[in-house]
Amino acid sequence: MRTFTANEAKTHFGEFIDRAQREPVRVTRRNRVVGIMVSPSDYQAMRVFYADRLRRTLDQTAAHATAQGLTEQQLETLLADDS
Repeated sequence: MRTFTANEAKTHFGEFIDRAQREPVRVTRRNRVVGIMVSPSDYQAMRVFYADRLRRTLDQTAAHATAQGLTEQQLETLLADDS
């Protein structure tokens, strides 16, 4: 992964964007990573991956809760905002 300083990214923005279309590009400021630019297709793929992962986790949690005897009514009581 190529690294640009924030100043280099600003100064060479066209190159920075072109590079990000081919591979993720790390941006640093004062020797700390402050961001990573990725292509729109890579970003969308990450969103799909993490949404699917979250959905599987929620499904597994719901199945486990049901197996342990949690009912819809008990869940509503637990989630009720009594403030």
